[in-house]
Amino acid sequence: MSSESSQPDVNPIVACTVSRDVQNFDLLIEDMEAVLGERWGDLGFSEALAFFSQPEAAALEFIALAIDADDEEDLVLMGEIITQAKSRKINVILIAEDVTPAALHQLLRKGADEFVPYPLPESELAAAIERVQQPAAPQVTDHATANLSATGAKEGAVLVAHGLAGGCGATTLAVNLAWELANIDKKKPPSVCLLDLDLQYGAVSTYLDLPRREVVFEMLSDTESLDHDMFGQALLSFEDKMQVLTAPSDMVPLDVLGTEDIQRVIDMARAHFDYVVIDLPSTLVHWTETVLQAAHVYFAVIELDMRSAQNALRFKRALQSEDLPFNKLRFALNRAPKFTDLSAKSRVKRMAESLGISIDLQLPDGGKQVLQGADHGMPLAASAGKNPLRKEIQKLAQSIHDLGRSEAQAA
Repeated sequence: MSSESSQPDVNPIVACTVSRDVQNFDLLIEDMEAVLGERWGDLGFSEALAFFSQPEAAALEFIALAIDADDEEDLVLMGEIITQAKSRKINVILIAEDVTPAALHQLLRKGADEFVPYPLPESELAAAIERVQQPAAPQVTDHATANLSATGAKEGAVLVAHGLAGGCGATTLAVNLAWELANIDKKKPPSVCLLDLDLQYGAVSTYLDLPRREVVFEMLSDTESLDHDMFGQALLSFEDKMQVLTAPSDMVPLDVLGTEDIQRVIDMARAHFDYVVIDLPSTLVHWTETVLQAAHVYFAVIELDMRSAQNALRFKRALQSEDLPFNKLRFALNRAPKFTDLSAKSRVKRMAESLGISIDLQLPDGGKQVLQGADHGMPLAASAGKNPLRKEIQKLAQSIHDLGRSEAQAA
């Protein structure tokens, strides 16, 4: 006993799980023990609030707040636990099982630092703990945020890239189309904003080597207060030629945002930029219609395969059943066959006829240079200027810009 009292801080408690009953989260117990050994404890909800005021709480680095569907009726208490922890500079990792997006959204807005779904993916808790234990990163200065005017007077054109199957190249199209538009006129370059609305797997930041920042989720979480300053702080400049809204730094449910949230973001972008290019998730969500209605051109990106054909047909039926503007869609065939490949050309024609669609845009296969450019965070114009895909997207950008100028002159 005397030896224990003489060395009270050999293994200080640096973390605690906070839950209704930690035995409901057996995987959490295993992962906490694997990462921290005996340097963690367990608290109930009310116990946590009382413990925060004790001297022992000064050693806490983080809490793992574990909740499930039965805890949703106590969201006010959950929010208070997060608030009290953050006020004492204790990080919060939110562990949630079967919790509604609305509840999750509410708790994340209270200031939770990390979110990990339960059952815990392998090594995900350890990665989240590592992130919260790292010192705060210095302010990024390599990519300046946008300084937007208080009175946006533009009415920018909205161009959307929506991949109807995973990996069909929608992000490649969005990123490179935005870059080509930003460089289309050397004397009077248009202003371009690229929005990555794939909140879970958005890769625009990777394709352009831009950091993901917490401020993006903060802005998306409070669009009712959205103004030009808040929007400008969420954007990052790429090469001083276009502004980019990356996906949030953490994976969040697609339905965290409502239709009004998306509409406000699009309206704000349109008011300050000549072109607004949007990269959408492949998944249809309740605000996909909002983007479709706002779009001037909606590129539905497909490939010459059965999955794309089936998804295109289902997408067509979904829009027509809801009497939505199917005519806005321009089907873009990525990795299109070469001009000399007559057999594949015939397959493209049969595919369009069987689906009852018009394939308006055929993008050639850019090969390994596309992946290499994306891995290096560079648009094709910079990494492989003579690439056939780059040339086709450049032509597309030129035609969009020429059409816009013609309409402006006519008006």
